[in-house]
Amino acid sequence: MRNDLMRRRFLLRLMPAAVAVAVAPRGWAATAGAGFDVRDHGAAGDGAHLDTRAIQDAVDACARAGGGTVLFPAGAYLSGTIVLKSRVTLELDAGAVLLGSKNLQDYPSHVPALRSYTDTYTERSLIYAEGLEDIGIRGRGTIDGQGAAFQGPYKLRPYMLRFVSCRNVSVTDIAIENSPMWVQHYLACDDIEIRGIRVHSRVNVNNDGIDIDCSQRVRISDCDIVSGDDAIVLKATADRPTKDVAVTNCVLSSACNALKLGTESNGGFENIAIANCTIYDTRLAGIALETVDGGVLDRVNISGIVMNGVGAPIFIRLGDRARPFTGGGARPPVGKLRNVSIRDVQAAGAGNMGCAISGLPGQTIENVVLENLRLTFAGGGKRADARRETPENAEKYPEYSMFGSLAAYGLYCRHVKGLSLRGIETGFLQDDERPALVCDDVEGLDLADSAFAGAANAEPSVRLKQVKHAFVHGCRAPGRIGTWMEVSGDRSDRISVMGNELGNAAKAVDVAGDVPKDAVFLSGNRVAGA
Repeated sequence: MRNDLMRRRFLLRLMPAAVAVAVAPRGWAATAGAGFDVRDHGAAGDGAHLDTRAIQDAVDACARAGGGTVLFPAGAYLSGTIVLKSRVTLELDAGAVLLGSKNLQDYPSHVPALRSYTDTYTERSLIYAEGLEDIGIRGRGTIDGQGAAFQGPYKLRPYMLRFVSCRNVSVTDIAIENSPMWVQHYLACDDIEIRGIRVHSRVNVNNDGIDIDCSQRVRISDCDIVSGDDAIVLKATADRPTKDVAVTNCVLSSACNALKLGTESNGGFENIAIANCTIYDTRLAGIALETVDGGVLDRVNISGIVMNGVGAPIFIRLGDRARPFTGGGARPPVGKLRNVSIRDVQAAGAGNMGCAISGLPGQTIENVVLENLRLTFAGGGKRADARRETPENAEKYPEYSMFGSLAAYGLYCRHVKGLSLRGIETGFLQDDERPALVCDDVEGLDLADSAFAGAANAEPSVRLKQVKHAFVHGCRAPGRIGTWMEVSGDRSDRISVMGNELGNAAKAVDVAGDVPKDAVFLSGNRVAGA
């Protein structure tokens, strides 16, 4: 009996280890096998001699052994293109630097089987993988592309990392610096983990930090990115969507946009979640969602974002650039942009342009929720800006500044169906004579619990033009102003303005003469002197 009891206890002690092995993630074997030291295959590691062949020999030997880890001890390893193999992980120790060669001839051309618009960008990269599984790069070392050495058009500047049609890809903890072109490109890959990496690349143009392209089941977390182009950008440069992507806990700074979907949107975007990121010193938009080459952008949730020093906190665009992803391909139809939720955003130090949420006439953005936003802009806009005709620019490259100075210093919303604005607070550093909010050709507006700063003798804080089915309630006027809201347009209909605390406004609503009779219903709005 005693022996049976001891045996049971022994088996119970083994169970956690057995369970851990049973649930080990795919690719575990690739990082748990034997190590292949690149020095044992002839790498000098002195930063002067070209170590490409030695590194490739180590990768090939590792693959022949069934997979494992290729080790880079401390040192500087000068290399041209390294072609990964399935079940192989590169590991750079602290103090190890993989230096990209400055000679373009050390980067042979690799044209993937999958056709995409990126065919026009590059055929060269420092680390290349296609059609592989269970691959990775990790460690506390650095990959330095020496990108300042490359000049000229796209194809004369290699990517740092390029993975095409791969499965189970892991890039963790590594530092990546000074890319000649995009820092890393993941095209048509499944099951990607990018965690804890540090990217600093502002030595050349097109220095995107991370490009996720036509890929699915992607997790990006705990990354620190300073990039010369978009920091984290999702693309769909072929007829396959980018979907099931989660981005969390990242710190971003960009000479362009920080968090971006687009510009290339041919395959569309589905099921995207972005949370708990901080953005600073970003020249263009903090958040940019763009569908301009066809495709469907659907179900995007963004929350918990803080920003300081951005051109515009938010930019959402449905356009019609309609660029096919292959040469001679058919012009794609206008895409769809719908079901977007952006919550809990604080932005200070934004520029004076404002935020555009703009579809096209007859091609509306659908179902957008903005909730609990606190946005502070530079201000300084004039009445002439508020009354200028805003161009549609249907085929123009999408950028937050594409319309010029917007008619609103805060949010300019046009061609939208289903727009919920709740808990929005806007302000400016310098008095701005434009409205805080303009809605033009919007159907189904819910505006609630918001406070829009306005300047004395300025335009109304809110302007509704050609708006149908709107409910405006629980809003406040934080500063003294004349008229709080203006309604205009012969297609305006069923607008209810109720229960707003407008004690700092002389008048609640001014209804223009072209608005149909009984289109606006007012009730319980307290204004100055009431």
